[in-house]
Amino acid sequence: MRINLRGLVLALTVFSALAATANALYASYRVQREQLIANTLEANRVYAAKLAASAGTFLESALRQLEYSARHVAARFDLPALLAAEVARLQEQTDSFNSVGIVRADGIMLAASQGIRNFEGARVDNASSRMALQTRKPLISKPYVSIAGNLLINVSHPIHSESGAYLGYVSGTIYLRDEGALHNLLGKHPYQDGSYLYVVDSDGRLIYHLDSKRVGEDVSGNPVVAAVMRGEVGAQRLVNTHGVDMLAGYAPVPRSGWGVVAQRPAQATLEPLNDLIWALIRYAAPFALLFLLAIWWCARKISQPLSQLATNVEHHDMAEAMQRVRSVQAWYFEAERLKRAVIRSYTNLQDKIGKLNQASITDPLTGLRNRRGTLQAVETLKAAETPFAVIALDIDHFKRVNDTYGHTAGDEVIQGMAQLMRDCSRPTDILCRNGGEEFLILLPGAGAKEAAGMAERLRGRTEAHRLKGALEITVSAGVAQWPAGSADVDMVFQAADAALYTAKQQGRNRVVTHTA
Repeated sequence: MRINLRGLVLALTVFSALAATANALYASYRVQREQLIANTLEANRVYAAKLAASAGTFLESALRQLEYSARHVAARFDLPALLAAEVARLQEQTDSFNSVGIVRADGIMLAASQGIRNFEGARVDNASSRMALQTRKPLISKPYVSIAGNLLINVSHPIHSESGAYLGYVSGTIYLRDEGALHNLLGKHPYQDGSYLYVVDSDGRLIYHLDSKRVGEDVSGNPVVAAVMRGEVGAQRLVNTHGVDMLAGYAPVPRSGWGVVAQRPAQATLEPLNDLIWALIRYAAPFALLFLLAIWWCARKISQPLSQLATNVEHHDMAEAMQRVRSVQAWYFEAERLKRAVIRSYTNLQDKIGKLNQASITDPLTGLRNRRGTLQAVETLKAAETPFAVIALDIDHFKRVNDTYGHTAGDEVIQGMAQLMRDCSRPTDILCRNGGEEFLILLPGAGAKEAAGMAERLRGRTEAHRLKGALEITVSAGVAQWPAGSADVDMVFQAADAALYTAKQQGRNRVVTHTA
């Protein structure tokens, strides 16, 4: 059976169109997939680095508290009442430690906080105490089981008299399996999709994990743990102990030798892309139907003139037939129309892909830029060498909103906060939602003073404005500028985060500007 020209043109055209469409979709999917994986790896690396910096800051703060107490009690080390009062003050003033004690140079505990008070007068004989008495230096211990049966780490500072004589040390403990300062500092991963984070010590043992039963477990065989134990900062894809494909970022805490690892399942990262691709196919289906109808019509128009030409050649003399052949121009005209139809069809497809790209950099809840959009904006500013300021925002006590009014109310608060940011910003400012209740504002061409003024206006507007009709919400903000002390763009975000952390430490509902 012979195939007529109309069927052949139709078959070849449809095959070409489907092959090109499938290739475009596959290429787009692969590019988007690799970009999502790379962005997730980078986001986890940045998140791990941020938590590592916060943990380092927390440990430095804890050591400074102990240093102050050591100086305070050194002159009156022989007064039990003073030692007891100082232990109570150190325990109650902050939530840094689960317990506090003062140990004499011979290892006898002279004063202890509530909970371990029954060990006063007893000899403290464990690896941490022996190391503190031997080194007589500020010390962050490795995990060990205390005399009270708790798995903990010990932060200690030596006590010296005015003459320089070693008197003992003051120490604070941080429990690893129970709720404490470490749990409050690290919290949970912002994505509740199987993502989680954990912390290891210098020996590769878990000191913080979502599953508290795994605390103390040796995971040094994990390649990410091995890398962070070497002091490396980075990200890589791996399969965890449960056989789950994970995208992990990691960073060390130099002060203590710890390593922070944040990871997210690869499936959770790629699932939105799969949904978007199927949505794109559904949206493109009506256009594809119209496209196929156009192809059928073009094939008919292509074959019809040739059929008429054959008929004219068969039933007319040569002169008349040649005249009719010269007059046939439909072939080229219809071929050009088919070309324009294909171009028009792909233009529609490219528009859909453009919308897909826009959706991938936008936070669906607020309409602000997401992490990927933020990175894109920063790269643009960096490439243009445009100086900018950063405002890191955090809604104070946002967890209370979710716990008290529910997550729907929490989402409305997030949306209200985004609107206040729009109201207080310039048209050129870049507004971003960093995740959860955390926001970023990039101010191209602005200095730290101008950014701090805007942050203060936003803070005041937020305090005066009742989101969702009745909720009183406040924000804390940290401000930094690039370039400042370093040309590294990442440093400005770390500086803004550090300033934000200071604002929270100072009582929240305030703006703190980072100073180099």
